[in-house]
Amino acid sequence: MRKLRVTGPGGAGLAASCLLAASMPGRMRGLLGRTSLARDEGIHLVPCNAIHMWFMKFPIDAVFLDREHRVLRIYHSIQPWRMTPIVRGAHSCLEIAAGRAVEVGLREGDVLRFEEIPQ
Repeated sequence: MRKLRVTGPGGAGLAASCLLAASMPGRMRGLLGRTSLARDEGIHLVPCNAIHMWFMKFPIDAVFLDREHRVLRIYHSIQPWRMTPIVRGAHSCLEIAAGRAVEVGLREGDVLRFEEIPQ
């Protein structure tokens, strides 16, 4: 999977190391099997308009974005074995460490920037 750097408004660092999951197997695997997620890590699921937390071992923040990477909805600290409703208009979901969205002051309507990290 390709790696991305994700920044928010004003250049706020959201995820310094974010995996891009743009294939069906990549999206299905997501963060399953991991026991934690570092504060500066994430995964960008494309396309995606809802997620589940079945078999997950830790909570996350889920940030749903439209095609222009505008934040449509943020679900904070989603616990294992939960799921989100379908987010109308969502094209992708950025999964980040629980509490990270609040730490950087992310809000609905903000536009995120995704930059590929050379391998």
